[in-house]
Amino acid sequence: MSGTVRLLRVFTSPPERVYRAFLDPAALCKWLPPDGFTCTVHELDARVGGRYRMSFTNFSTGNGHSFGGTYLELVPNERIVHDDRFDDPNLPGTMVTTITFRAVSCGTEVQVVQEGIPEVIPVEQCHLGWQESLTLLERLVEPTIPD
Repeated sequence: MSGTVRLLRVFTSPPERVYRAFLDPAALCKWLPPDGFTCTVHELDARVGGRYRMSFTNFSTGNGHSFGGTYLELVPNERIVHDDRFDDPNLPGTMVTTITFRAVSCGTEVQVVQEGIPEVIPVEQCHLGWQESLTLLERLVEPTIPD
């Protein structure tokens, strides 16, 4: 049986800024990998039917994993849906991640739903990883004072 993670977070930044951070390779490398990991984006074609590929590497051990998928839906500043598949045959199946952005009075509400997490990955670890990543995302997208 596969698992599902659901998260809800509110950011003080506008939807277009938060949405962009999910599709910009340099931004993804700064906030997406779990604590203690680095990220390399090998490919990112942000269009419906476009593909992405990336790797996470444990900074301490050098071990890592690669994965990729296809963008299934892109509604600017509102919704991203993509599938994910690990290269490792021990992590079978296809996950589907849906990210919804909603403008609210203080910024942007972001809802993340990741479904189909392989059985061998504890759902609570995915949940913790997303919480850590979204904290880094918040720091990245915070409004800055103009020069």
